[in-house]
Amino acid sequence: MKKKFFSILILSLMAFMPYQNHITIWMIGDSTMSIKETKAYPETGWGMPFVYFFDSSVTIENRAKNGRSTKTFISEKLWQPVAENMKEGDYLFIQFGHNDEVKEKVDRYTTPEEFENNLLMYVQSAKNKRVIPVLITPVSRRNFDSVGNIKQTHLIYSAIVRKLAKEQNVILIDLDEKSRTLFQKFGDQQSKLLFMHLDSLEHPNYPAGRKDNTHFNELGARKIAELVLEETKKQIPDLTKRIVISSVK
Repeated sequence: MKKKFFSILILSLMAFMPYQNHITIWMIGDSTMSIKETKAYPETGWGMPFVYFFDSSVTIENRAKNGRSTKTFISEKLWQPVAENMKEGDYLFIQFGHNDEVKEKVDRYTTPEEFENNLLMYVQSAKNKRVIPVLITPVSRRNFDSVGNIKQTHLIYSAIVRKLAKEQNVILIDLDEKSRTLFQKFGDQQSKLLFMHLDSLEHPNYPAGRKDNTHFNELGARKIAELVLEETKKQIPDLTKRIVISSVK
């Protein structure tokens, strides 16, 4: 009798618990976000630790890929399966700019106008499927001036993302600004601890060493993912209630 009573009680309580429909967070972008191969370790995209912040009602589909711009993500048909499979209630996190702005790499370079048009296409495609787009300014590179102040490295392209988010009434995560604040807090020398700064023979994957002020190691990726998480908690209530790991301070 007691067993039956407790079973009824549990079922009754479950009836009042909020139902968490399953959603997918689709992530499109470049190498600063992407999943890395083992041979690239300890290089880590911030999308890799981001997956561990959410409960089982959320699937993270990180489709970001090294070296891609808003243009090549479309031309190489990386966007097509995302557009076809995202569904109502999902989220689309969009972070490009690093490769779009490099004129020397003509295959991936996009003019500011092309960059804006491509982002607009992503946003409108999401809206058409009742997917919630989230525009993210490109995470900053590590670049300090001679007196130790962090410099802006995506001035034009970050401004385009901010402008478009405002015009389209889209959630904006200003990762450029927030990452610069983080790097400034660490300072010129200590901020190297977040990036792929390796001395020769320090790691078997990089016997000659590496001095990279764009790509993150595990610590850096985690810190950037935490910045995105904090903005998610502030701006996206539906995702906030699905978070199971908070950022570490």
